[in-house]
Amino acid sequence: MWTMTVTHDVISGTESAYIIDDRKNMPVFSGVLQYFPDAIREVSKTSWAGNEQHHPDKPLHWDRSKSGDELDALTRHLIEAGTMDSDGIRHSAKVAWRALANLQKELEQSGQAPLSEYNKKD
Repeated sequence: MWTMTVTHDVISGTESAYIIDDRKNMPVFSGVLQYFPDAIREVSKTSWAGNEQHHPDKPLHWDRSKSGDELDALTRHLIEAGTMDSDGIRHSAKVAWRALANLQKELEQSGQAPLSEYNKKD
């Protein structure tokens, strides 16, 4: 199945068409999880540690009210990449978590996050 999405860049005033192929061209397992299994596991530790820090009495969830400055936080952790943070989590894992959070929010804001409850609906 092929679909076409047309986007409008408000800054440049241009439109772009993207052809979106079927799910076979989104190899989440073989193209991400199998490439980076240990890194993904480290990122999941970051999620767990953040939940324990902010909501130790609640099930694992992303409290977006505690996560609004992804790029600033990412940069703070990037400066200390290769070392461990005071909570025992690698700064590089926190960089990856913040990068994913930022990308997720970008996709939601553009209406391109169909799996998210926060996807912007036009």
